[in-house]
Amino acid sequence: MATSAATTDHLLDVLGGAGALRVKRMFGEYALYLDDKVVGFICDDSLFLKTLPEVRALLPEAPLAPAYPGSKDYILADAVLDDPDRVIEALRVTARLLPMPKPKPAKGPRK
Repeated sequence: MATSAATTDHLLDVLGGAGALRVKRMFGEYALYLDDKVVGFICDDSLFLKTLPEVRALLPEAPLAPAYPGSKDYILADAVLDDPDRVIEALRVTARLLPMPKPKPAKGPRK
């Protein structure tokens, strides 16, 4: 089951206070970016956050689950979305702790 556009719109609206939050379609689902860092995924209409110890401490009651078949476990944040301020803080902590992505090499002329 693919994630609906309504779900991504709703999550961006509810969690927009985190800062420069955006989604990018990937493999039929979505990656969630904050400040150009992947902080989570939206798969099957559910929000999954990267599993960092600091984020687990903020959301200890959130279960762990795979975001897609064969993936490692992520924090399933659906259960705590009724407290968006905590999820926003978790997103900010994740973005702060993750390194900046490596720049992609410039594409040369096609041959």
